[in-house]
Amino acid sequence: MRRLLTGLVCVVALAGPAAAGAATTPALTTVPTAPVFNGKGRLIQTPFAPAVGTAHLVDKRVLAIFEANPKVAAWLDRYPAKGLVDEETYDSKTQGWTVKIWWGKAGEIAEGRVDDASGAVLEAWTGPQVAWKMGRGYKGAFGGTKINNPWIWGAFCLVFFLGLADFRRPLSIRNLDLLMLLSPTASLWFFNHGDIFTAVPLFYPLLAWVVIRGIWIGITGRGSPTRPVLSAWILLFATVFLVAFRVTLNVRDSNVIDVGYSGVVGAERIVNGAAPWGNFPVEDNLKACGPADAAGEIRDRIQTNGRCESANPQGDTYGPVAYEAYIPGYLTVGWSGKWDDLPAAHFTSILFDLLSILGLWLVGLRFGGFKLAATLAFAWAAYPFTQYASSSNTNDALMPCFLIFGFWLASSPFGRGAFGALSAWTKFASLIVAPLWLTYPTGRPSRRFVAGFLAATLAAFSVVLLEPSPLHELRVFWDRTVTWQVGRDSPFSLWDWRQYHARGLPNLKIVQHVLQALLVIGALAAAVAPRRKSPLQLAALTAALLAGFELVLTYWLYTYIPWFFPFAAIALLAPVALQRPREDDAENPPLEQPQLVPSA
Repeated sequence: MRRLLTGLVCVVALAGPAAAGAATTPALTTVPTAPVFNGKGRLIQTPFAPAVGTAHLVDKRVLAIFEANPKVAAWLDRYPAKGLVDEETYDSKTQGWTVKIWWGKAGEIAEGRVDDASGAVLEAWTGPQVAWKMGRGYKGAFGGTKINNPWIWGAFCLVFFLGLADFRRPLSIRNLDLLMLLSPTASLWFFNHGDIFTAVPLFYPLLAWVVIRGIWIGITGRGSPTRPVLSAWILLFATVFLVAFRVTLNVRDSNVIDVGYSGVVGAERIVNGAAPWGNFPVEDNLKACGPADAAGEIRDRIQTNGRCESANPQGDTYGPVAYEAYIPGYLTVGWSGKWDDLPAAHFTSILFDLLSILGLWLVGLRFGGFKLAATLAFAWAAYPFTQYASSSNTNDALMPCFLIFGFWLASSPFGRGAFGALSAWTKFASLIVAPLWLTYPTGRPSRRFVAGFLAATLAAFSVVLLEPSPLHELRVFWDRTVTWQVGRDSPFSLWDWRQYHARGLPNLKIVQHVLQALLVIGALAAAVAPRRKSPLQLAALTAALLAGFELVLTYWLYTYIPWFFPFAAIALLAPVALQRPREDDAENPPLEQPQLVPSA
């Protein structure tokens, strides 16, 4: 009887692979992956265990299983079957298959993993998710898990709206402005779930809204006719609480993405006598000094400086200030050489987050009094997308932070120019507002602005003197930053989607180029019209130009929203108009009929 039972078990075990081979989808696979027992605890089936290093399935079967996956099948329908090229690779260590499918100029369009024993599709990535892992919807990939928690994110949104809304006029334009500022939340939700093609179109309404509202306020000089219901003291106390919560959230549950890591590496290079461009850690042809990651790649390599460092070959693509700003953090807490918790990145992110809040407080205090100061500081502290940038520990708070302090010193052409340059040589986007800031407020170029801009530029680029050939290093800077940034592609905007659609989608690059030309024309026009500008108009046009720059970007992320947010907040939340400070520079005479805002 025992022999008969053993024979039956062997027959069933051998029949399992045949049944799996006949199945049309992984769901019909009958191969057991563990011993099977009946209700009395007796063994009735054993898993098929192929010899180590021997594949159970064949490549054609693996391809059929992968192509039958609903997600993969739907994506492959976009492309003619004639041009498809596939590759199946078996890994004896993981006992699984990697499947890759290419099509013509589109390149690799699908990739995934199939378990050899069960025939189950373990991973399936299509379209932009193949090359862009950040588009796969991995939990907490940006900002960690807390800020992406719907309850915490929703709490930020609720506090932001309740703190700034005008409930006496529920249908006011101010309340609509607040809802529009929060509208990318829907886009982020789809992004976090890996649905790029639904997420991307949903953030454009905000950018278009800021451009339109900024132009309107910039031309008319008319701000918000309403005020928030809460008192300035309540907003101030709420800001203090939010600041403590933001810092805690960054310290206890946040991650550092590549741009934050880049800042730390660049700071280390500068402190140790090297310019950042062309000197970042790489992984090609260097001795390994660490384990392989989940994808089998070894990023830790012995660099030419003799240190074991985690590779970041494309990290040197920013202006010099994007690395110099991390020097205080590096000198305070150092860097291990690895892409670990990176306390220097956390230090810098928290520092510039707090400086942005302080800067907005000073702006409000100078141009509108205590009430506006509390309103603007609260707006940054409660806005979820500024915390999203902080929790991702990016360098995206640096650029607007310098512009905030430049706006605070708007009546000083030299200070305005210096901080404008520091912002521009962090990320080049703020160069779009240089003509506007150059001619504020009279419409005539200011020599002192030029002097401040040049002084800050020379100071920022002094790092090239650390290299034996400064002129050569400037050429490396140009190639590694401007040339690379202009030529990069991305699925995170409408402008580069043609590569993912073999049929039906027009080439939107033409539309993008038209909008880019209009942006440049708008930047030049804003410098001279209106000829005389108030601080409110300067803020509104600054927001419009920065949002317009993001509108035409090929590569866009949610961490870019803080670029224009401070100036959108000033333009949309300031009551009616901003008062011109009494110490206005003699070179910038006041408006003929200035509108003043009474202090709270």
